[in-house]
Amino acid sequence: MAQSTIASGAPREPGVGLLRNILRRKEAYLLLFPSFALVFIFNYYPAASALFHSVFEWNGANVQRFIGLGNFAAMLKDPTLMGSVANLVRLALFSLAVNLTFPLLAGALIFHLRDLRLAYVYRVLFVIPLVVPTMVVLGIWKSIYAPHIGLLNALLKVAGLGHMARPWLGDFKLALYAIMFIGFPWVAGMSTLIYLAGFQAIPSELLDAASIDGAGTWKRFWQVEIPLVMSQIKLIVILTVIGAMQNFSTVMVMTNGGPGTVTMVPGLWLYRNAMYYNKMGYACAIGTALFAITLTLTYLNMRYLRSSVEYTGI
Repeated sequence: MAQSTIASGAPREPGVGLLRNILRRKEAYLLLFPSFALVFIFNYYPAASALFHSVFEWNGANVQRFIGLGNFAAMLKDPTLMGSVANLVRLALFSLAVNLTFPLLAGALIFHLRDLRLAYVYRVLFVIPLVVPTMVVLGIWKSIYAPHIGLLNALLKVAGLGHMARPWLGDFKLALYAIMFIGFPWVAGMSTLIYLAGFQAIPSELLDAASIDGAGTWKRFWQVEIPLVMSQIKLIVILTVIGAMQNFSTVMVMTNGGPGTVTMVPGLWLYRNAMYYNKMGYACAIGTALFAITLTLTYLNMRYLRSSVEYTGI
């Protein structure tokens, strides 16, 4: 009896328990291995490679010279990059303002519909546009902005406002605002569904109690519903910021950064340096900087944007 007690209390070698569990469930780990391998090859390895090559002067092939923080110093002296950062800030702030208002109101309106069948129809209508490829949507908007045959200029002429017609994507002052206007009325299907899921998770007892206490529609919306969907708002903020930092396809398709560089964004400038100018090291430095900024903003959002219900039990 004493021997068994001593044996059971003997310390195990580190990793033996983990290795034993892996061997016991080797079939499951073998099935997961291809997925992990693909994630490592196509996600983690390129990111690590970009971080490594950001301190080199590298053409993407065999010419490689260590320059330390030289690429990052060059970024601060690059007028095109600095201008693209300003454009990125404008686009990101506009996207945040849009995604925190229009989809939120749409989700609230669907949630408060008494006719469940009609609410289901609206959910389906918001989901259908998600299956349309982004390039098709951008092609439609580019045709709308076309200077001679575009729908926007045609409507202005019909309304007697022909003097306002112009090449919207070729106007130095309006091109960036034209890109912002894409997607009007800005009720994004995914954001709306996320908000709607948050509203539907609110206990009905809380809403009934607020109504009994005399809270009107707007008061209940601001003081009860909004605090309880703060987790969804936080998620939308994170997704919007990450999307704005990574997205350059919209600008590339619509204006390719023009006219001049008035609509240039860092992602597109990264792409040009890598693919057109063979400055892969400099492009890796831009990507590393974007990653660091995105990670910082995500941390700040997770750290400081909280709902009062998240502190329950602390």
